[in-house]
Amino acid sequence: MTLSWRRLRAGRRAAKEGESGDMELTIPNHFRCPISLDLMKDPVTLSTGITYDRHSIETWIETENFTCPITNQVLTSFDLIPNHTIRKMIQDWCVEKKSFGIERIPTPRIPISSVQVTEILSKISTSSHHQNHDCQVLVAKIKALAKESERNKRCIVASGTGSVLAGAFSALSNSQHHQNVAVLEEILSALTLVFPLDGEASLYLGSPASLRCMVWFLESGDLSQRRNAALVLKETAVSSDHDHQKIDALAEIEGALEALVKLIKEPVCATSTKASLVIIYQMVNSSSSPSKEKIKERFVEMELVSMLSDILVDAERSICEKALGVLDGLCGSQQGREKAYLHALTMPVVVKKILRISDLATEFSVSILWKLCKNETREDGGVVVESLQVGAFQKLLLLLQVGCAERTKEKATDLLKALNIHRERLECIDSMDFKQLKRSF
Repeated sequence: MTLSWRRLRAGRRAAKEGESGDMELTIPNHFRCPISLDLMKDPVTLSTGITYDRHSIETWIETENFTCPITNQVLTSFDLIPNHTIRKMIQDWCVEKKSFGIERIPTPRIPISSVQVTEILSKISTSSHHQNHDCQVLVAKIKALAKESERNKRCIVASGTGSVLAGAFSALSNSQHHQNVAVLEEILSALTLVFPLDGEASLYLGSPASLRCMVWFLESGDLSQRRNAALVLKETAVSSDHDHQKIDALAEIEGALEALVKLIKEPVCATSTKASLVIIYQMVNSSSSPSKEKIKERFVEMELVSMLSDILVDAERSICEKALGVLDGLCGSQQGREKAYLHALTMPVVVKKILRISDLATEFSVSILWKLCKNETREDGGVVVESLQVGAFQKLLLLLQVGCAERTKEKATDLLKALNIHRERLECIDSMDFKQLKRSF
């Protein structure tokens, strides 16, 4: 009797478990997006009357599909009307099915339109000349909207926000910028959200007043202000590859070079370090001939060569490439090469980077090595000998075997010839082990 009762109870339990295990949550068809077939989070209706999830239909339209996916009718309007009725029904359904682990979808915010952005930008242009506080509030609003969603950001960028903000920054910089620090800081922060900047924005930011103001933030600002100033300066510097006037004007501003070097010596973040290196690279490679040499001398005097050699030891790929590019530019001067000779890490770390980081890093490394060896001034040939000791000969041979750019190939071949002459003069215990090379001829 007991056995029968236990069997009966076990059978009922198994039946209940089987029933609950077989239950599947079915999403009502009218809650699904016709494109993704997933539960809609932000349902919107097209001009054809069909409702889709906003993200799916925006992606459909952005890929140049101008018909309704369901009806195949040509869209007479691209306006997406929020379907509040369906959205509330979906939210109620999610609450009802909470026991199944379904979370209630949040009420989506309506994306900003280009008309609204234009209206805000118009007010910014007006208030930047008279009412700084109002301008600051409006810029903060633009920032908040840009951070709200990727769609908002695209709309804000497409509306020419960069040029309007840059114009406001230039106008406020022309006046006593010390009195406008708060609004100028807000504009700099907003500008970092609307990269890349167009030509008009670059023109505004390249004005002497704007450059001086950004340098002031680099020198005297807090960490956030220094970062934003570096990013905007970088964007301004690289926006016009054929116009070196901005770079020359920036270099002539008192304290500019020191502020850029400080970002490398005392890093704020990786992004600001990269920005500083890009600006310095432009200065030492793109400036007009007379000023370029003076700029290099000033950077060398600030011990930038030693800083770069130290950074290269364990820098990430992007920073490594930029640091090698700057070091290559500085080694184009006699003072830069002398500093590189004196630093114990320069030769080993440069040779190590060949074929280790990227093609660009390899190109810069070979160029640095070529400049150091071909412009040898020491009578004992110490630079060439050191390059042999750290494995430059083997690295260059391997580089020619795997292939490289034509310009790099020419320098590598030229270097190999020079290194081979010195190698034959040295007495080696083991010709395949260049670490055993002696320094005596």
